[in-house]
Amino acid sequence: MALCGGGLWFITALFFFVEVHAQPILEVRQTIRELGISIGTFPTGTLNAITDVPGVRVGHTTLRKGHGALVPGQGPVRTGVTVVIPRDDVWNHKVPAGSFVLNGTGEMTGLAWIEEAGFLEYPIALTNTLNAPLVGNGVISWMLKQYPAIGITDDTLTPVVAECDDSYLNDSQGRHVTEQDVVHALESASSGTIAQGSVGAGTGMRSYGFKGGIGTSSRVLPEADGGHVIGVLVNANHGRREQLTILGHPMAPHFSKVQAPLQTTEGSIIIIIGTNAPLTSRQLKRVAKRATFGLARTGTIGRHGSGDFILAFSTGNVIPHYPTAQTYSMTILSDIYLNPIFAAVVEATEEAILNALTMATTVVGRDGHRVDAIPLEPLKRLLIPY
Repeated sequence: MALCGGGLWFITALFFFVEVHAQPILEVRQTIRELGISIGTFPTGTLNAITDVPGVRVGHTTLRKGHGALVPGQGPVRTGVTVVIPRDDVWNHKVPAGSFVLNGTGEMTGLAWIEEAGFLEYPIALTNTLNAPLVGNGVISWMLKQYPAIGITDDTLTPVVAECDDSYLNDSQGRHVTEQDVVHALESASSGTIAQGSVGAGTGMRSYGFKGGIGTSSRVLPEADGGHVIGVLVNANHGRREQLTILGHPMAPHFSKVQAPLQTTEGSIIIIIGTNAPLTSRQLKRVAKRATFGLARTGTIGRHGSGDFILAFSTGNVIPHYPTAQTYSMTILSDIYLNPIFAAVVEATEEAILNALTMATTVVGRDGHRVDAIPLEPLKRLLIPY
């Protein structure tokens, strides 16, 4: 059972049908807390999601089509796009932002401008590697509709698109995520509960030798520490089976009977951090670095070929778009009060990654490639005593 903000106890079971050679499998998936396993000491937000940060919205478009042998450009399709909108009208009300790259075998577009300007001014999109340019086009199309002066009397934009490779399960060459799919994810983005696991950008991802994908978690600081909310969303496509660690316990020996998929790439992870704490770009870079501790707690080492990108933003201030006044004011948290935020980011990152695993469902993709969801019963037996 999970303790969330407001002291409410609840348990939710999600049921999924997965088609395997035309035989449906019923899978019951739960978050790590719903399994009875608590990560860290801070309470979660009401949703235990990045959408606990006021104003943040998340949307998915999930694409599943076809079975059998790969026909490049046609399918099977196991992919999608996930978007994070930091706040309404973020173009005119920009958010401070900072990033950190643990290992750079991959891409998150737009980071050079974030590094230079210190802010984020459009949605963040997550998708598969070869689809990143088309997804960027989708973000641009959506922004042009929202702000028709872009590129005419207003600035242009360099969209933020973060990629992971899903080609083990997906017809990656087909680049099946269209501009319309991106716009759909943006238009349907909400501030409510976030679907996790094999959805959106996580549809074709695998992590620690199991099915991976989208995971999220949040923390709420005590009022004495500011009462700020910290939320994390990940696209987990990283790690080897032998590395998986939960609450300090190596998990691989307990899953020896579950076949691991062929490891064809080193893997990657995208970590998005949102908070309403009033932080500067410099402070957010420091926050982004702390997410690596949560990542390491799950066992990975940041392999040579891994793309590990972290982006943090704060809704605690507004950076205006071409203000008429020469100066503007920001409220800034003193550095000496950052430690609780650092700790919360570590906890939420670790839990978001584990939720990506426990919420993901078994997927069979191109050429019959199968990636099994992590079995939940062994986790209960092994970890609940701790």
